Amino acid sequence: MSRDTGRKSRRNPGLWETVKRRFLWAPAFLDCIQVEVTTRCPGRCAYCPHTIRQADWMPRDMDFETFVRLETILRRCDRVHLQGWGEPLLNPAFFEMAALARSCGCAVSTTTCGLRLDTGAAARLIESGLDIVAFSLAGTDPESNRSRAGVDFECVCEAVGRLAAAKAAAGSPLPEIHIAYLLLASNIAAVAGLPGLMQRLGAQGAVVSTLDYLAGPGMEADAVRPHESEKIACAQEALARAAADAQQLGLAFHFELPQPTPPGSGCRENVGRSVFVSADGLLSPCIYVNVPFDEPDPRRRVFGSVRDEDPLAIWHKPEFRRFRERLSGADPDLPCRNCPKRFMG
Repeated sequence: MSRDTGRKSRRNPGLWETVKRRFLWAPAFLDCIQVEVTTRCPGRCAYCPHTIRQADWMPRDMDFETFVRLETILRRCDRVHLQGWGEPLLNPAFFEMAALARSCGCAVSTTTCGLRLDTGAAARLIESGLDIVAFSLAGTDPESNRSRAGVDFECVCEAVGRLAAAKAAAGSPLPEIHIAYLLLASNIAAVAGLPGLMQRLGAQGAVVSTLDYLAGPGMEADAVRPHESEKIACAQEALARAAADAQQLGLAFHFELPQPTPPGSGCRENVGRSVFVSADGLLSPCIYVNVPFDEPDPRRRVFGSVRDEDPLAIWHKPEFRRFRERLSGADPDLPCRNCPKRFMG
């Protein structure tokens, strides 16, 4: 759900976009804009707020006109990641959005469950100029992936294979295929099978994250929190072995775990050089402080709407700047104080 996937690799924009970026536009000051193109999803993952808080959920798609309003800030950004709290390929304007972002000089990536990735969508992903397509998993076989209810494991594998076959047929090295793997503390052993699964499916990289957003009571058993040293040690051992196996296979494998030490002055979501845009056009520091609940949420932090204001003006608002300054110092805003993203080592 977060923007972790896509940090390590990027496709450079085309020659014309590079010329425009260098000579016509101001230089980029953002590393990434995460755009939630939809909040709708066919999955019923056990850990997701979309499932746990379904009665309060607001299903919606970002319309293309709202995405167009982002153009001024797209021109100041290196990457656009098209995914939020939903399945991005459900939005009929997805490929138009990708094209506009590319025309602004951005590398473009997405994370998908794969259920809407038929042969036609695979071909369009290759033609679109996306450099990374990540597939979400929380296990390495049907049993260990059962927490992702509604997203059949074999169907996801078939979708990955479909994209890999389309790339081979087109003779295209891009988009790179990644696995966005959620490590649940109750299911740590399953990650041992990830390198082999990646090799079998044709995935070039994996980014492993932990459950950072607890959508309801009872989720603590699946989280790896900064004070849980035994869980951290167990996860570290399993992930280090998997990373070594991936390295032997020539595959990229990235993970970070929260550490039982005082947090640094930064944040894994890199909010000083990134921003999250919800499906209704609201700008927030990250996805975790703008969950689409149809009720007041004390953790929500929104600093403006692109439907009413220029996104660059929103970014430079004193209150938004103050939020970022507090996070980089010793007095972060309340939603950030105990977030595991601040404890990543």
